[in-house]
Amino acid sequence: MYGEAEIISIEKSLRYIAARVRANGREILKDHEISPLQFIALQWVGDKEGITIGELSNRLYLAHSTTTDIVDKLERSNYVKRQRSTKDKRLVLVSMEERGRTLIQLVIDKRVEYISKITGDLSEDKKAILPVVLEEVLQESERYIND
Repeated sequence: MYGEAEIISIEKSLRYIAARVRANGREILKDHEISPLQFIALQWVGDKEGITIGELSNRLYLAHSTTTDIVDKLERSNYVKRQRSTKDKRLVLVSMEERGRTLIQLVIDKRVEYISKITGDLSEDKKAILPVVLEEVLQESERYIND
């Protein structure tokens, strides 16, 4: 069992690593007319093809009107498109355009390159165990999502 100091250290490390990986990948966004918040919204659209504005608002923790503005900008830039649901015509779904998929892939490629750099000097034993441990922690975190 970890003590409080170790838990605090793990939390800080995970937070800093995640922030640095995100920041490194977002360097790509400087070459496109998209803000970090718009990119986060784009990622959510990519994760759940056919997401509603309401669902997106909840995931972004933003007001419906603010989320609508974000989607408007993404749509004008051809990153996403809106379309009526075939099952329920009252619903408007947001889905990814090819330009959005391409941008996400560019950012992911940059992140992967960065992770390769920062893990490159680890010993072979540590390189072998790191993905396994992170996957186990991720799986365990799924159990506590609604706690």
